[in-house]
Amino acid sequence: MLRYETLPERLNLATYFLDRNVDEGRGDRTALLGAGGPTTYAELAGLTNQVGHVLRDLGLRAGHRVLLALNDGVEFVATWYAAQKLGAVTAEVYTFLPAKDYAYFLDYTHADVVVVDPVTLDRVREAGTAGRQVLVVGAGGLDLRDNEHDFDALVPAAPTDLEAHHSLRDDVALWKFTTGSTGTPKACVHTNRAPVLSHDWYARGVLDLRADDIVLPVPKLFFGYARDLAALYPFGVGAAGIVFAERTTPERIFELIAEHRPTILVNVPTMMSAMVAHPAAADQDLSCLRLCTSAGEALPPELHRKWDKAFGVEVVDGIGSSEAYHIYISNRPGAASTGVGTLVPGYRARVVDPDGVEVPDGETGTLEIIGATAALGYHGDPEKSARTFPGGDTVHTGDLFSRDADHVFHYQGRADDLLKVSGIWVAPSEIEHCLIGHPDVVECAVTGHETDGLVRPYAYVVARAELDGEDLRAYVRERLSPHKTPERVIFVDALPRTINGKLDRRALRQLDVAR
Repeated sequence: MLRYETLPERLNLATYFLDRNVDEGRGDRTALLGAGGPTTYAELAGLTNQVGHVLRDLGLRAGHRVLLALNDGVEFVATWYAAQKLGAVTAEVYTFLPAKDYAYFLDYTHADVVVVDPVTLDRVREAGTAGRQVLVVGAGGLDLRDNEHDFDALVPAAPTDLEAHHSLRDDVALWKFTTGSTGTPKACVHTNRAPVLSHDWYARGVLDLRADDIVLPVPKLFFGYARDLAALYPFGVGAAGIVFAERTTPERIFELIAEHRPTILVNVPTMMSAMVAHPAAADQDLSCLRLCTSAGEALPPELHRKWDKAFGVEVVDGIGSSEAYHIYISNRPGAASTGVGTLVPGYRARVVDPDGVEVPDGETGTLEIIGATAALGYHGDPEKSARTFPGGDTVHTGDLFSRDADHVFHYQGRADDLLKVSGIWVAPSEIEHCLIGHPDVVECAVTGHETDGLVRPYAYVVARAELDGEDLRAYVRERLSPHKTPERVIFVDALPRTINGKLDRRALRQLDVAR
């Protein structure tokens, strides 16, 4: 197992994950599978170098920030590695944001270069790009402005060799944005060491990533969970990732599985639920998959059971965060537990009470994770950084956990989501996990509704068939304590989600107020 002390002092992510495959004779292996067919490591390395020259000509230098706002594809991956090769700092955002959100990210990152495509160009323009260089992928016949540059015209003319910047393991390399489910997204500032250690500890130490693996991500590459598992970690062992520009739907995932026959599906519970509920689920052949990862939000046991029944593909559930870089607690292939799992190699953990005192096994407290992949802090927010990153590579997660005698961790919800009902603390996730066990419940979420100073749980339910709210209340009452029964059941067509696919509790509370 790699340790921080064993990492080389000089460490460039493009050299470590991409160029090394060419240097060690794996240049003809497939690195990416996409709409244009396979791309080999040699081809991707050459394209990366060409993009690097273009970015450098646009003024990008070591330590500068580049913001990627483009759809998934070979160009996305090559641009990300090109910026890394120059020693720049990468940050990525979703491609279907309104202009006001792009304005926020442009102002927050102070990016010197923004990379866009026809999907994002107009909204990024509306957000304001004065003083920045804009590189446009797929510009075609678009009328570009003075500070906008045609990727497809400039890149092919650039040299295919590029010397890597002599980055250090503790140099800032990338920003990972928090999901913004309860507030404005903030950037977790990470150094070169974090992805290298996480690759060794999680991708190899837990998933046993292999050279013959093909990885299909459900989330898009702007989400670090997907980007790492599809375009970073596979490259560490000479494996391949799948990239696709379209929005993710169950139909598209089923098509990509049939076309490319991946061995690992990088998934989230929301899409797992949609895939299970799809009318064509029984017709799908997922036998190529050796495992499916789940992260991003809690995986309800009943959804896990439905997935097993529908597809029979092993799910390796885990929890991680942008603050700690990636997954730090996970189940193991072939040895799943009833909880989230045990610590990923390289990490230590404490479950603490509000005073920071470690609680005994079996009791619930807030999880603290200790590991060398911890972020340096949140950019521009020293107060929040001090609360979340108290020092010593420690992350105060804000997640409630208990740990049993076998060192298995059990998720109990977010500390800031707890509801005090009839004087007793209630975790909405417990009610949600109960409701999802009903055969006709596709998705659900629970929030607190205050009336006359009293808090009562309300359940928002997406159902596959017509249901009666009183029947669902009775279903919960039979399985949980009476005070955990939802006061009301409200049926909705869909639950509000963040751009990363997590439940948007801010929007849910606003919906609650609107009603």
